[in-house]
Amino acid sequence: MKKLFRILLAGIAVILFSGFISSCSSNSEQTRGLLAPKPGQYSGAVIQVYAARTWGAKQAVSVHTWISTKRSGESHYTSYEIIGWRLRRSNSALVVRKNLPDRDWWGHQPQLLLDYRLQDADELIGKIEAAVAAYPFKHEYQAYPGPNSNTFTASIARAVPELGLDLPSTAIGKDYSPLTEVVGPSPSGSGYQFSLLGLLGLTIGVEEGLELNLLGLNFELDVFDLAIELPGIGRIGADQVSSESLEQQNRNLVADKGKKPAEDSGE
Repeated sequence: MKKLFRILLAGIAVILFSGFISSCSSNSEQTRGLLAPKPGQYSGAVIQVYAARTWGAKQAVSVHTWISTKRSGESHYTSYEIIGWRLRRSNSALVVRKNLPDRDWWGHQPQLLLDYRLQDADELIGKIEAAVAAYPFKHEYQAYPGPNSNTFTASIARAVPELGLDLPSTAIGKDYSPLTEVVGPSPSGSGYQFSLLGLLGLTIGVEEGLELNLLGLNFELDVFDLAIELPGIGRIGADQVSSESLEQQNRNLVADKGKKPAEDSGE
């Protein structure tokens, strides 16, 4: 038993150290202000989801996620996120504000998880706004196991399955659900999830693949994209937002709206 306990502690130490190294290396490439099209140069609707390593000791294993949208013709982005300390000041952890979507988070560069610019983006933004208004945990916050910022993003993704959002394994709290909702749709809406308060669970979906949750730490095998995700480390394999998917969206924009591809719009 002692030997098994030592092995378990060693495994957790490796995960934490690897996550810390990953969080440090994630800042090596400057991405601030480069991932979202400028409103003055791109008039179409945009939906983006971002993740960035959080602050303090939590950065070794977890990220903070947020959603940013811009309707067609708007001159600004609106970001939606949960920030725990805001709960002490305003009785609500929900923050909605007009700002730069691809901003740093506590000094950490953001990672783009979703970039949606298809013809129905304006319609989906309406669904996102409705889901934000209906979010049930605005007045609650618990960093672990949830509800937290990742619980919020996962909730919006479930309400708008057209996005097909696959949150990373480092988005601790995404699997949180009350005991009255042990079984339900996966965050991407492409499968199903069994979860006990986000501490123990199993997810099977087209976007998520096969995902096991042990004490809030997620291990994922993404069969279709030939990738795996590990606690603290994150994704190993194909990127979640590939250049091919962005090129396909650009082609759809040209076909559906007669607009120039995004790369010609000054991105």
